[in-house]
Amino acid sequence: MFLATSALVFAIYFANVALGAFANSAFLGDVGEMLVLFAASILFVVAILKKEAARDAKSDG
Repeated sequence: MFLATSALVFAIYFANVALGAFANSAFLGDVGEMLVLFAASILFVVAILKKEAARDAKSDG
């Protein structure tokens, strides 16, 4: 779930950057863009840590 959400949030970030570069109509400002990228990064880290914890629990049990 966290990995899919991270991908979705990153897609929003990418769409904003692409629209800003090609159509000059970005829908997020600098701060909004930074917060969206930060959220995508945090969600990705949470997903990876949960997968690692599940893998460790599986190998211990």
